[in-house]
Amino acid sequence: MTAPSEPLPEIVTRFAPSPSGHLHLGHAYAALFAWRLADRPGGEFILRIEDIDGGRNKAEYEDAIYEDLAWLGIKWREPVMRQSERGDAYKAALDKLADMDLLYPCFCTRKDILAEINSSAGAPHSHSAYGPIYPGICRDVADSDRTARIDDGTPYALRLDVAKALAIAGDLTWHDRSQGEQQVQADLFGDVVLARKDIATSYHLAVTVDDAAQGITLVNRGVDLFESTHVHRLLQALLGLDAPEWHHTPMLTDPSGKRLAKRDNPLTLREMRANGAAGDTIWVQAIQSLARQATAVEGI
Repeated sequence: MTAPSEPLPEIVTRFAPSPSGHLHLGHAYAALFAWRLADRPGGEFILRIEDIDGGRNKAEYEDAIYEDLAWLGIKWREPVMRQSERGDAYKAALDKLADMDLLYPCFCTRKDILAEINSSAGAPHSHSAYGPIYPGICRDVADSDRTARIDDGTPYALRLDVAKALAIAGDLTWHDRSQGEQQVQADLFGDVVLARKDIATSYHLAVTVDDAAQGITLVNRGVDLFESTHVHRLLQALLGLDAPEWHHTPMLTDPSGKRLAKRDNPLTLREMRANGAAGDTIWVQAIQSLARQATAVEGI
């Protein structure tokens, strides 16, 4: 008698674009990669709209996201989560971190931060791939001074005291499917901003809370966000959230080798469609783009 086969493990992936412009080939690759991974028994693909930055987002871009993904043949779970509707969840996470004495208000401008870094002996080492590392100017401001500034209406951000957080969380690791086990190094970013007075959450906090809420088991995103995962894994530990796996994929470039980015106005999926491209050929075009970059890609 043949033994019953083991059920396939459930996999839940997601694509989480910001409605701040039209999707291009790089977005198509990320969405198709995640969708193809989940297109199997027990799998599920989720679409999430990351629209916390209201000043850059437009309803027309959100509508275009749905149209482009449908053109690619991608189906997703309804209803679609929109981060602009998740304020209570982010506040609950911030309140929990505040109760652990891990947050402090920061009143520094970008100019203040750069001036402090440039005047310090360690200035050459005070930058990460994402810009200057905050030197902790407001970390030890007296509570009375903090309260007075807030009451006066001084703009501020809420920062995570990463040294305290790491002491509480202890040694942590996370797993990337292409690069293996990673030791958490959340101090790569210094004391990251988790919320601002004008925007009640940050990318780091929002994606961590939302991935857990939606049961994401595999976070697929570009390799440009690899280092951010150290922060997200730390937040998961502090908030008592399950840790998924990650897969950071190569960034697509144009024929000249320049990375595809919305700010540079690359050829969009809408333009490709208008030029007669078929949605079911886009995956092949994305793989061909990667091949031109001579980048090894993990097959599906």
